[in-house]
Amino acid sequence: MRYRRTRIAGGTYFFTVNTYNRRHILCIPENVKLLRQAFRHTMQRHPVEINAIVLIPDHLHCIWTLPEGDHNYSMRWQLIKKYFSRYCQTKYEAVISKSRRYKGERAFWQRKFWEHTIRDEDDYIKHIEYIHYNPVKHGLVASPKDWEYSSFHRYVKLGLYDKMWGSGEDIIFDSNIGKE
Repeated sequence: MRYRRTRIAGGTYFFTVNTYNRRHILCIPENVKLLRQAFRHTMQRHPVEINAIVLIPDHLHCIWTLPEGDHNYSMRWQLIKKYFSRYCQTKYEAVISKSRRYKGERAFWQRKFWEHTIRDEDDYIKHIEYIHYNPVKHGLVASPKDWEYSSFHRYVKLGLYDKMWGSGEDIIFDSNIGKE
């Protein structure tokens, strides 16, 4: 079966991008810095608005809005992954499969990523909340405010969230939100 991606020029999308074999390499400070560089480098040539983002040790979630007339998020992910893989220290790389070795690939990222086209304002809000609550969902912290690698802090500064949002409560999401 061939997977078909939705491509809407200027669209807003939710993404899940996993590390290869779900290795816990993303929240290591030097890799956080490198991933930021990969995003900046890619966005200089191919702009995108990052509406929300969270890094978890073995994956990341984010919402992007593409420029008017542009639908090529796949190329952007390819460039981000390629930049990160080129400059990441080999000590963070997984054992390379025969298939990857044959194709000249490195073992930092899963080949594919998951995307969801944001349908409306309600869908957008639910996915932003999912992103910001994700570190709590994974048992990394008790409150979104305690997770360093999240756009939650930007939302608090903008007055869009109370600093205590998601603290001391279990937030249950619809089964279709944040599918990985």
